[in-house]
Amino acid sequence: MSTDQAPDPQAPDAAPAAAVPGCGCWSRRQSLVVAGVALVGTAGLTACGSHAADAGGAAASAGGAIKAADIPVGGGKVFDSLKVVVTQPTAGDFKAFSAVCTHQGCTVAGVANGVITCPCHGSTFDIATGAVRQGPATTGLPAKTVSVGTDGITVT
Repeated sequence: MSTDQAPDPQAPDAAPAAAVPGCGCWSRRQSLVVAGVALVGTAGLTACGSHAADAGGAAASAGGAIKAADIPVGGGKVFDSLKVVVTQPTAGDFKAFSAVCTHQGCTVAGVANGVITCPCHGSTFDIATGAVRQGPATTGLPAKTVSVGTDGITVT
C-alpha cells in the first residue's frame, strides 16, 4: 500500500481541483469566474442588441422609409423589419402599434376593413386603438408614438 495521500482541497496551498490527477471538476473559484464572465457577457450583448435595434428602427423611419402616402385612409401597413403596424383611421390621423400579436407572438399580417389581422389564430385589433376586436388574443396591441414630418412618419 502507498503512503501517499491525496491533497486536502481545503488546505490553502492545495492545487486547484482541476490540477488534481483524475479529477475533471472545477474549483469553486473557477466556477465563480466562469459565471461572472457569462453574466457580464450576456449583459453586454443585451445592451448592444437593444441599441442596435433602436438605431436601426430610428434610421429606417427617420430616413423616410415610412411615407404618409403609403398608409391608406381607413387602413394601414405592416412593417415587418420594424415590427410595427402603422394605420390611418381617418385622414391625417396616424397611429402605430407593435406588430407582434399579444396572443402567441406572431407578426400581424395585414390591415383591412378597419382591423389589423393576425394570421396565426385569427385575432383582430382595432386600427384606431389597437384594442382586441376578436380573440383569442385578450390584450390589445401596445401603442407606439407617431411623429409626422416632412420627411415621413417616425415611430418610437
